[in-house]
Amino acid sequence: MATIRLGPIVNFAFRTTLRGISRNPNVNFVRHLTTGAGKRSPTGTLGLAMKGVFVGALVGTGWSGYQFFTGSGTTDHMLHEHVPPKLLEKVPDVKIIRKIVNPKDTSGLELVLFQFQTCPFCCKVRAFLDYMGLSYSVVEVDAVLRQDIRWSDSKKVPILLAKTSNGKYVQLTDSSMIVSVITSYLRDTKHDIGELARYYPSISYENDAGKKVFDIMNKYFVMLDGKNYEAKNKEAQEEERKWRAWADDHMVHLISPNVYRTMDEALETFNWFAEVGDWNNSFPSWERNLMVYVGAFAMWGISKRLKKRHQLSDDVRSHIYDACDRWIAEIDKRKTTFLGGKQPNLADLAVFGVLNSMEGCQAFTDCLENTNIGPWFFAVKEQVLKNRGNVV
Repeated sequence: MATIRLGPIVNFAFRTTLRGISRNPNVNFVRHLTTGAGKRSPTGTLGLAMKGVFVGALVGTGWSGYQFFTGSGTTDHMLHEHVPPKLLEKVPDVKIIRKIVNPKDTSGLELVLFQFQTCPFCCKVRAFLDYMGLSYSVVEVDAVLRQDIRWSDSKKVPILLAKTSNGKYVQLTDSSMIVSVITSYLRDTKHDIGELARYYPSISYENDAGKKVFDIMNKYFVMLDGKNYEAKNKEAQEEERKWRAWADDHMVHLISPNVYRTMDEALETFNWFAEVGDWNNSFPSWERNLMVYVGAFAMWGISKRLKKRHQLSDDVRSHIYDACDRWIAEIDKRKTTFLGGKQPNLADLAVFGVLNSMEGCQAFTDCLENTNIGPWFFAVKEQVLKNRGNVV
C-alpha cells in the first residue's frame, strides 16, 4: 500500500496544506510521494514502516529548520514524538446500552463505540458507521462523571475499540482518524485493522501557547493500494479532505455557542440530550439530573468562552447560517445532490454528523428556516438510515 509506506510524508503534506504552504512548488515533491504516486510493489510491513518513519523524520526536520531560519512558526514546531494507538487485551467491563446489528455486514469488524449521543464528533462517527452498514455496540458515557472511559488515557469521546486479528482491541480516539482507518480497511480488507491504525500515530508538537500537544496529522487521508489509485480522483480526494477538515475546524465550533446561547436554550438542549440518549434507562435518576442541570450550566458558561475564542459576534446564529450557506453553495456549484455526487462522500457525512448533533434544538430549527440546508440534510439522513442495521 503506497500510502502506508509513506504515512509520515502524508502527515507533513497535510500539515503544510493547512498552513497555506501548498503554493510553494517544493511541496510538489511531497505530493508526488503521497497516495498512489509510487508504483513499486510493496515490501514487508516492517520495512515499510521503517522507511516511512525515516523519511518522515527527515522531511519534518528539514521543515523545522526552515521555520527556524525564516523565523516562522517558532512556537508550533514538531517534536517528532510518535505515539501509536494503544491496544487493550479485552473490552472494559462497561454497560452496552444498544447494538446496531446489520445482517448485510461482511466486514468482519467487531466495534465498540464510547460516545455522548449528541456530541458532534460522535454523531459524525455514527453517521459514517451507519452509512457503511456496519454493526457495532454503543456505550453511553456520562457527560459529567465519565466513569465508562476511566480506563482510557483519552478523556474525550468518541473512542472506538476495534478487535484485531490477534484478539486484542485497538483504541481509536479521533473521529476523523476513526473514519479514515475504517474506510481504509473497508477498501482493502486484507490488512488487519490494528496494523492500519498504527499508520495514524499521534505526533507531538508545541502549540502557540508553548504547550506540548498531540495530533494525528494524516487523519483525513484514506489509504489506497497504489494499483487502485487513479490520478483523475486526486482532485476529488483533495476536495473531500478539505471539507472534512472544514467541518472539524470551523463548523463544529459554531455548535456550542448556538445550542447553549442562553441558559434556557442550554437547559432545553440537555433535556433533549436526555431524551434521545435514553438517559432515564442508562443512568440512575440522580446522575441523569446531575448531567442535565450541571451540564447545561457548565456548557452555557463554556459556550461564552468558545464564542470569544473563535471570534464570533453576539449574533452567533449569523455565523452558523453563513456556514450552512457556504456548504450548500459548494454543492449547488456542482449541480449534484451531494458533494460526493449521487451518493454522500466522507465530507457529506462529516458535515451531516456535525449538524445532526443539534437536530431537535432551536438552533437547528432556525437553520432550517433561514438557510437552504434542509433538502441536503434530510437527503443524507435518508441514505444513512437506509443503510443502518437494526437497533437492538
